[in-house]
Amino acid sequence: MSGLRERKKAKTHAAIQEHALRLFREQGYEATTVEQIAAAADVSQSTFFRYFPSKEDVVLHDAFDPILFASFGEQPAELTPIQALRASMAEVFGALTPEELALERQREELILSVPELRARMLDDLAGTIREVAQVLAKRVGRSPDELPVRAFAGAVIGAGIAVWLTSAEGIETTDYINQFDAAMAYLDTGLHL
Repeated sequence: MSGLRERKKAKTHAAIQEHALRLFREQGYEATTVEQIAAAADVSQSTFFRYFPSKEDVVLHDAFDPILFASFGEQPAELTPIQALRASMAEVFGALTPEELALERQREELILSVPELRARMLDDLAGTIREVAQVLAKRVGRSPDELPVRAFAGAVIGAGIAVWLTSAEGIETTDYINQFDAAMAYLDTGLHL
């Protein structure tokens, strides 16, 4: 029963975000209200707020992080952390439909174009680094609080941000995935220039 409940919650979560992104594209971020998003997703405003604490959160929520973390944890033990991350990215993003990739691209562009979203995303980076450090530490049998683990997590996130910001210059989503893979391969060399 909980499996069905979790799937239904995930479906509602995705539907709210999808309708919000459509409305932001059609009307603009500022002009779109939570009331309009809830109506478009056929949920109440209280339901909206159960899933997303704010309008910002509906954009900033990255549905792929938990999937990537799970995939990372399931990669063969003989892979290095970078190899496991590259395999996870290929597995998760390679399975997306063109529509799902386009929706993710739209979400990323919105974050870059709306100053408060961009600032909030940057504020949330410490939490993201902690999350990456936790899944990395579990894989390598170390503490997520160790400096090498946190530095590694920060380097991965930093490389991802560098690629993501260059995507604002017109790199397509599929190219983003290839660029991220290239950035991870570069990290694997020890960052030698």
